[in-house]
Amino acid sequence: MSNIVDGFNKFFINVGPELAADIPCQKNENISNIKPNPFSLFLSATNEQEVINITLKCKSKSSMDYHDINMSVVKQVILNIASPLTYICNLSFQSGCFPKKMKIAKVIPLYKSNDKHSFTNYRPISLLPQFSKILEKLFNSRLEKFLEKHKIINVGQYGFRTQRTTSMAIIEAVEEITNALDKNKYAVGIFVDLKKAFDTINHSILLDKLERYGVRGKAGNWLKSYLTGREQYVSIGHYHSEKLGITCGVPQGSVLGPKLFNVYINDIFDVSQVLKLILFADDTNIFFSSDDYTDLVMTVNRELKLIKKWMDINKLSLNINKTKAMFFGNLKYNIELPITIEGVPIDNVSENKFLGVVIDNKISWKPHVRHIKTKISRSLAVLNKVKPYLDKDALRTLYCTLVLPYFTYCVEVWGNTYKNTTNPLVTVQKRALRIIHKAGYLDHTHKLFLQAKLLKFQDLVNYNTSIILYKAFNKLLPANLQSIFEIRERAYNVRGFGQFKLPRTRTTRKGFCVSVCGVKIWNSLSLQLKQCKNIHRFKFLYKQLVWSQYNQ
Repeated sequence: MSNIVDGFNKFFINVGPELAADIPCQKNENISNIKPNPFSLFLSATNEQEVINITLKCKSKSSMDYHDINMSVVKQVILNIASPLTYICNLSFQSGCFPKKMKIAKVIPLYKSNDKHSFTNYRPISLLPQFSKILEKLFNSRLEKFLEKHKIINVGQYGFRTQRTTSMAIIEAVEEITNALDKNKYAVGIFVDLKKAFDTINHSILLDKLERYGVRGKAGNWLKSYLTGREQYVSIGHYHSEKLGITCGVPQGSVLGPKLFNVYINDIFDVSQVLKLILFADDTNIFFSSDDYTDLVMTVNRELKLIKKWMDINKLSLNINKTKAMFFGNLKYNIELPITIEGVPIDNVSENKFLGVVIDNKISWKPHVRHIKTKISRSLAVLNKVKPYLDKDALRTLYCTLVLPYFTYCVEVWGNTYKNTTNPLVTVQKRALRIIHKAGYLDHTHKLFLQAKLLKFQDLVNYNTSIILYKAFNKLLPANLQSIFEIRERAYNVRGFGQFKLPRTRTTRKGFCVSVCGVKIWNSLSLQLKQCKNIHRFKFLYKQLVWSQYNQ
């Protein structure tokens, strides 16, 4: 068994370095292109109250770290240890040194699928020391404020940033595509696949970029100390492997890892001046449109060559076999003139999963509706089996856990479409309500939704769409999305308070976008809803209004 855990550890440790070694060496010309930030990150001292608050906000997990401590125990004793822990954290910031005992990761191999005897079919779950998470969160809060204050991370990066979601990234992509189709242009999307992106990050390149962005001095030394000298071991039951050093990549399961990756990949936005890049951490998506198909292909191929060179320089491994191209709309495309990377044609697909949503070349959302209908049907089978043993409240809880997330995830994007496309979901939702209330097959569901305090599918679509418009009205959206919405002139009188301009559209598909259908929904809302002082109040009043209509 000791041979197995050692084998796992060697495999996990070498994934990043081996991938990085296969990437062609390029002269690093990109660092100098990053404009130096004259301001520097200052690590302000923490205090006991901040340490306590951060600890109590951590999830109460029972998984044990290298020191056989779990977060539940730390939360129970934090009031007693806050003073020495605060001293250690401040000493770490002042000295620019990350404690060595906090650099050891315990790794649990999690089986995925296929052959159980192959290391490649296991995912490493990294458990970092509990006190490391607290110190990381303290640093992360200071780093995030610095990055946002100086607008360092590009607006096209949606991953692991406050007030940004996958839904917003998809909205921007769909707006970009439909704008092109509405102007009768050719449009293409390139869905880039990166191999183990977090594992191949070069520490030297990352630290150089951080220095250019203003993370220097004590803060830069602290991050250098944080990244270097790390070790991990694999644990299976009572068996533990030898500890091995980590030479590249950001720590898996860490608080800082995603933020550091955002900094690392940030200058990819400067590589091309013509392509539209939309990222969610390492999920890289590229869009371009043109009046001429040949021009579109030639431009994209030229720019992809630059992006591939940038990835080679930055030791990011592009998986050409899993990278997909999609041509949108009904215009005829010449398949003999393909999109290529280094002369290798990229697979042209008619549908592809994009941040958890199945997007198709017609932007019809039919494949996504079919996909989630299948998922929901399986969940309903579970509900049906346990129905005799659970009461209504328990069944509703199960519905909210197993079914509702499929309905609500990015529904403001794909739910605004033809009714006959989403009707299958309306049917399965009604079936779910009948299961919850143990009602007959033909019983009306109007009152059932009211009793369960749940929204019907179309009301869920309008509700989530209205939330986006509320954020737009209160200027809470990222700048690139905020610019899509424009308040109508003289819209602040009593009768037309907070009215957005309704864009003119040529195609029905554009009319289904949030920028159009969302504006229609928002403009029809009451003055009371539009004037809500916070989003929680807006959500509460909106639901109350819908439920009052169910009661009529």
